[in-house]
Amino acid sequence: MFSKKPTPGPDMGTRTSGQGSAMAATTFSVLGADLAVKGDITASAELHIDGHVEGDITCSGLVQGEASAIHGAIRAQTARLAGTVRGGIEVGQLVVLKTARIHGDVKYDALTIEQGAHIDGRLSHGLEPIDSETPLDLAN
Repeated sequence: MFSKKPTPGPDMGTRTSGQGSAMAATTFSVLGADLAVKGDITASAELHIDGHVEGDITCSGLVQGEASAIHGAIRAQTARLAGTVRGGIEVGQLVVLKTARIHGDVKYDALTIEQGAHIDGRLSHGLEPIDSETPLDLAN
């Protein structure tokens, strides 16, 4: 009845796994639906995109919203795609949701595709380890 909600601390923008101090906090960045970006994006953390990006994206984890559009290559360890992608994709663990529309070749280690998703391109299993410092090479 008299308890206070905790005030946001300096770790806003981070989330924890809920397993105590054994797991470090992971950071994430959000590009909102009202945001359009021209240029390449490199993030060492997870990235959630609801807006439009015209450029290549390299990150550890990517979550794409339904109304989002990416025109460029994607390189990540994990990705959950729900919007439109026009460009090559290299992802270790890829989940393609039913609302996704992909136009480009896809390289993956593990792949899940929901019924209703559209992929217009080649699917290739097997991927070299992904390092965010390594430049994109989607010509192969």
